[in-house]
Amino acid sequence: MAKTVVVGMSGGVDSSVAALLLKEQGYNVIGLFMNNWEEKDECGACTGEEDFADVRRVAGAIGIPYYSVNFAKEYYDRVFSYFLTEYEAGRTPNPDVLCNREIKFKEFKQVAKELGADYVATGHYCDVLHDGDTHYLLKAKDQGKDQTYFLNQLSQSQLDGVLFPLGKMDKSEVRAIAEKYNLATAKKKDSTGICFIGERNFRRFLQTYLPAKRGKMMTYDGKVLGEHLGLMYYTIGQRKGLNIGGQKGDDGGRWFVIEKDIPNNILYVAHGGEERLYSDGLICSNINWIPSVPKNAEFHCTAKFRYRQPEQGCKVILDGKGGAMVEFDEKQRAITEGQFAVFYDGDKCIGGGVIEKATFKK
Repeated sequence: MAKTVVVGMSGGVDSSVAALLLKEQGYNVIGLFMNNWEEKDECGACTGEEDFADVRRVAGAIGIPYYSVNFAKEYYDRVFSYFLTEYEAGRTPNPDVLCNREIKFKEFKQVAKELGADYVATGHYCDVLHDGDTHYLLKAKDQGKDQTYFLNQLSQSQLDGVLFPLGKMDKSEVRAIAEKYNLATAKKKDSTGICFIGERNFRRFLQTYLPAKRGKMMTYDGKVLGEHLGLMYYTIGQRKGLNIGGQKGDDGGRWFVIEKDIPNNILYVAHGGEERLYSDGLICSNINWIPSVPKNAEFHCTAKFRYRQPEQGCKVILDGKGGAMVEFDEKQRAITEGQFAVFYDGDKCIGGGVIEKATFKK
């Protein structure tokens, strides 16, 4: 009897092709659409309804049953509330990482089991190796699309019984398959940005939930250059959107954000050389190790400190409390509090943790 796979279908081309491939491989495939956000976009349209319509079309074309499940409350409580709290604290969170841990591989898996799933699958670009009761998260063949960064918080139980059909495929292959089978999503654009915001203006979106608190934009030597719109709208190293053009520094260099002083609501900027943006290491907390905590308290590996960044060599020193100090082989620019440091050993993603602060050698 064929094994049952419940596929998380988003209404995009990747999950559409994932479902198609599994059907061709002989699985009993069920599509499950997750509605995680109910607010309408700036034009008054509910994008979730449009995406579900695409799921309906694709499921009909490949001949599989499909269902919809609403996780909006769970998403708000476990992901969006965290997102707001972090921004209010002046940090830059990555809600997509939390969405995978709390919704797509937790709530989704539970519903999939209720539907009789032997396995669950998604259209993520990554791979997995199941070695008995041990599960390894592997990088995708298409390195330009690899999404292991966003899956760094998955536990062993969450990786158990998971399939990633696109792990060994290039994006161009996925598009070609979708076009060959005339799937409704074949030419659909990839989604960009934070999942629940989509293409909307981020600053305007955030203002509806967190009141902006304007303050001084100034240099370390006390010169006030203007007014910032709210510290939550800026990131370390940012150059665009400062609106202080015409006030060139002595060296004619462009201005960039150097520090956010949360207690005093001051945005510090600098110009010229970016040496002050480069740190020697970082401290991270709440590390999830895949498949388990490393045996050695100190080891060398590679890491990413933001999505799409090339992997960087580093030394990891575990603190025995679930966190670590990371020392870079080469200085890194604009390490951002609230983002994730994600660690790799060759093709394996071995885990990740939240960046607490950058560190500098004396």
